[in-house]
Amino acid sequence: MPKRKAAIAVGGVAALGAAALLLPNANASQDGASAGAAAPKTLKATDASDLASQLAKALGDAFAGSYYDSGKQQLVVNVVNGDNNLLVQAKKAGAVVRQVANSTAALKAAAQTLKTKATIPGTSWAVDPRTNKVLVTADSTVTGAKWNRLESTVQGLGSNMATIKKSAGTFKTKVSGGDAIFSQVQNGTVRCSLGFNVTASDGSPAFLTAGHCGVAAKDWSDSQNGQPIATVDQATFPGNGDFSLVKYNDATTQAPSEVNVGNGQTVQIKQAVDATVGTTVFRMGSTTGLHNGQVTGLDATVNFQSETDPNGVDTVTGLIQTNVCAEAGDSGGSLFTQDGGAVGLTSGGSGDCTNGGETFFQPVTTALQATGATLGDSGAAGAGAGAGDQSGATADPSATAGDQQAGGDAVGGGDQSGATADPSATAGDQSGTGDQTGTGDQSGTGDGTGTGTGDQSGTGAGDGSVTESQ
Repeated sequence: MPKRKAAIAVGGVAALGAAALLLPNANASQDGASAGAAAPKTLKATDASDLASQLAKALGDAFAGSYYDSGKQQLVVNVVNGDNNLLVQAKKAGAVVRQVANSTAALKAAAQTLKTKATIPGTSWAVDPRTNKVLVTADSTVTGAKWNRLESTVQGLGSNMATIKKSAGTFKTKVSGGDAIFSQVQNGTVRCSLGFNVTASDGSPAFLTAGHCGVAAKDWSDSQNGQPIATVDQATFPGNGDFSLVKYNDATTQAPSEVNVGNGQTVQIKQAVDATVGTTVFRMGSTTGLHNGQVTGLDATVNFQSETDPNGVDTVTGLIQTNVCAEAGDSGGSLFTQDGGAVGLTSGGSGDCTNGGETFFQPVTTALQATGATLGDSGAAGAGAGAGDQSGATADPSATAGDQQAGGDAVGGGDQSGATADPSATAGDQSGTGDQTGTGDQSGTGDGTGTGTGDQSGTGAGDGSVTESQ
């Protein structure tokens, strides 16, 4: 069997603004030392995430969250009743230190009260360190008695503990992502998106995608009617996350750690990073292409309406909340930072890329820890690319992405994981193939143990046969 090179090469309509932000890798480096030991440092997003993790451990109970001020490129750390020596150390480390009223423990207690009293389909809550409150969101289905119950619960938490807002659309498992991947099921063809290539704990090549995709189907192909190339090894949805580990059937598969951002350019994925509120993040989707936005909340709980039980709810915890748009067919795809940090896998949300909305992501760090996988290529197939492969290119800092119409059957298709790019090239209207434009609302459900079945009710627009994960 010939070696297959599985690139995280994403088709879709690339947003010009997102590409312009992504490609010029202009984040300021960590400096500030000359301004004095206690002066806040300018930090790249990845450096800010690392510093936030370090300070969370150092400050202990005094730590009440942190966020990234993208305008000033500084990390802001919230503290409550902190020891003055610890605060001085946090400032010396380069963070902006802010005194707040609500501790991490108090915010978690508020979230637990919401879980107990207001687990209503179409609701979510996440900690927003910028306001030092729990942000509660209700979609368009939460009305009447449901809204009254939610509002009453939020008010009962106290005036300075939580805020509530309405969101257009309906929370569904949909997403963001990488290459289109397909699976044949009883009701037709399910389509999701590949997230990040990884190495499984046994050394075999694999990839991460959404858990609701993994419980919907076991065998996955890189083309709509192709033979399976990968098999689900582990899947979690609903419950403590939304992630799947899918192993390539061919042990010699080359699975580079990169994301194709269009026009033959790639972003090398260097490490998994924890999300930080305020950080600019990028999503490539097999339906909508490249889009960017910011992380708006952490440790989010989302209550999806069960698609198999009219009175049921599929609750997923531990997610990242963002204002990045997404549409059907992108589930499981990659969320990453400008400098190559793997952040998340798309889970679901409301809205679309015309009107906006919320999108929730499974943290990559949690998925890796749970599955025992490590980010990147196992190297089983060697470093060299085969004949015809176009390997090795990185994103061109001067290029801008245009309208790149989705190329559907493309996981590694054509081995376009790194063709050398023209520094002055501007991607034009590159129409691809594949049934990639349809909508649907395939929402995998389970019993909280990581197993379950998906309701594949949407159909793709290409030939009427593709169910897209939404």
